[in-house]
Amino acid sequence: MTALSEGEWQVFDIPEISEKKSRQLRERIESTVWPNELENDYGWTLGAPTWAVKPLVEEWATNYNWEKTRNELNRWHHYQMKIDGLLIHYIHERSSRPDAIPIVLLHGWPSTFYEFHKLIDPLRDGARGNQAFHVITPSLPGFGFSEAPKVKGYGVAKMAGMINALMVHLGYDKYMYHGGDWGAIIGKVIATKHNSNCKAYHTNLPMVLPPLPTPRNLLFYPLKIAKFFASLVVGFDNVYGTGKVLLGGATFANAERNNECGYRAIQGTKPYTLSFGLSDSPVGLLAWMLEKYHDWTFHPAERQDTEALPCTISSEEFLTQVSIYWITNTMSSSVRIYYECLQQKEMMQVISPRIKIPVAVCAFAHDISRLPKDWLETSTDLYQYNEMISGGHFPGLEEPEMLLEDLQQFGRKIKEKKILE
Repeated sequence: MTALSEGEWQVFDIPEISEKKSRQLRERIESTVWPNELENDYGWTLGAPTWAVKPLVEEWATNYNWEKTRNELNRWHHYQMKIDGLLIHYIHERSSRPDAIPIVLLHGWPSTFYEFHKLIDPLRDGARGNQAFHVITPSLPGFGFSEAPKVKGYGVAKMAGMINALMVHLGYDKYMYHGGDWGAIIGKVIATKHNSNCKAYHTNLPMVLPPLPTPRNLLFYPLKIAKFFASLVVGFDNVYGTGKVLLGGATFANAERNNECGYRAIQGTKPYTLSFGLSDSPVGLLAWMLEKYHDWTFHPAERQDTEALPCTISSEEFLTQVSIYWITNTMSSSVRIYYECLQQKEMMQVISPRIKIPVAVCAFAHDISRLPKDWLETSTDLYQYNEMISGGHFPGLEEPEMLLEDLQQFGRKIKEKKILE
């Protein structure tokens, strides 16, 4: 195959799993040494418990069918493009609708492009007669079928430039963007640093500062500043409403302040050491991912501690996410984004700038972070804000209809105001 130059692309097919790889998976699962756990059941407070992991491991080894998944995935048009010396995988589905607008959907961790598998067709086709899109769904560098970086430096800003370059190379000089998790963080950089191309930003995980007494805020939002400082005295719930403020990412890696950020601490400081277990043990990989697919998703209170996955995410969907990481051996490269972001001290550079292009936020009920509308209005050009009654951190899997409607609603506004023209 001829080597590609920067911006050139080639057709890509989702590969089969070789017999050697299948046999290796079964053998490793059969020889699993299960961990020593406490006698009493403490739910998920210590991480993913064996009772939750074992059934999914058994299903993966005996019933999960990668060929079925592969056929589903290969009905879309897959490509790889050379960007910054790496082959970046993406799906590109052009709409037949003349009013379609380009949108890039970007996943985070521990996820893949597959997170959007329920959205690609209805977005492309303009489901129910609503706004249609040309849909581009990349895999981040070092995730899934995108080539892993071979040198340091691939943090948030670098990846933002690469995703923007992908869209421009595809001929989309102006486009709409959606992202969650790292896709939201990278999208914030794209929305502020590459806004000559990215003209509208949609997210379920906004990253902004509160209404601080900056000159602009003092001029336009003095009451919002007063409300924020009052909330520091009497509490967020008493000012903004119960549950309207959830600062899940307020500390990146300080587990003493936030018990849920231990994974960020290890992935952000010593990703190599962790990666031996996640690369060699399929059970370790599955368990590491399962904790997040349980903790970051919406469960009815009575089932919170007794079910592994929410009813909105099937075991087949979860095992597809795990399988993509296992087949490509990219868990070790994917977690390095935490290292790059922490060591480059990128988070404050992400959060601080105001977004000047149109912004839409859909706040799902059980996402890991939630910010009040006041904060979004002072830090963005907020066109649309909707609160959802369910859903969590993976809305493309959990509540695709809600996310679809929100994206189409925002896309229609963007189209009507001719923002992409």
